[in-house]
Amino acid sequence: MAVYFAVLRPGDKMLTMDLSHGGHLTHGNKANFSGKFFEIVHYGVRKDDERIDYDQLAAMAREHKPKMITVGASAYPRIIDFKRMGEIAREVGAYLLADIAHIAGLVAVGIHPSPMAHADFVTTTTHKTLRGPRGGLILCREKNAKEIDSTVFPGIQGGPLEHVIAAKAVCFQEALQPSFKAYQEQIVKNAAALADGMKRNGYRLVSGGTDNHLMLVDVGAKNVTGKDCQIALDEAGITVNKNTIPFETRSPFQASGIRLGTPAVTTRGMKEAEMAAIADMISEVLLDIKNVDAAHKVRERVRELTARFPLPY
Repeated sequence: MAVYFAVLRPGDKMLTMDLSHGGHLTHGNKANFSGKFFEIVHYGVRKDDERIDYDQLAAMAREHKPKMITVGASAYPRIIDFKRMGEIAREVGAYLLADIAHIAGLVAVGIHPSPMAHADFVTTTTHKTLRGPRGGLILCREKNAKEIDSTVFPGIQGGPLEHVIAAKAVCFQEALQPSFKAYQEQIVKNAAALADGMKRNGYRLVSGGTDNHLMLVDVGAKNVTGKDCQIALDEAGITVNKNTIPFETRSPFQASGIRLGTPAVTTRGMKEAEMAAIADMISEVLLDIKNVDAAHKVRERVRELTARFPLPY
């Protein structure tokens, strides 16, 4: 919001990733403020491989001449080509906003390419892979810093949350330690192992797998909804969320996918063997989705697993 209000005016055109293709509500979804204040054109992924179509995106940028292009996602399991995005934005004279909320921890240690050299603005949450408090961060060039600061306060923020600012400092200090890189590397290994486990259990993954910390499982292919899967897995003590998938045919309130991620279980010390077990437990619940007793039996196994890997403190 701060970036948008600092450099855009109501009615300006933005080229953003479609929510059902992995984008975020704040990238111009019509239910969100960003879709109400600005004129939005969405890009997405190819149907054949479910990856961002950069050639189509470049053509759309030339056609629509947006004031800003956003890149970054909340449910896109593949590497994002920030260099190409920067080239596309510069060609049409658009600002580039890179939203790295999900992948900031991976970017910080060099596992995922950084947008810093290519984007005018980089925004992120400080939780998710960065493993800090619930909060945000805006990075920009010095020429835009004053505009951003004054848009944050007094523009859109009241009192600052000093305790969260202190927690961010702790988060950044942790991210400077060698152990943080090992943690990020294990997140990616665990995601790959969890993805393999889901495929072994007969599930199709959007784009065929993952390069980062998350994956989208196409449960609609097995004639169940993401919502029903989320509710059933909750009974088993396994937290996932329903999620739309590219070229979605169901309502977003039902959805055809579930989103799985590995940062939290990795923080507890779990590794590839545990990911295989988690995939099996998920599959067991979803095979008999209405059977609450079966879900409760899985919950006992979940408790045994989490007892072996207690929360760090």
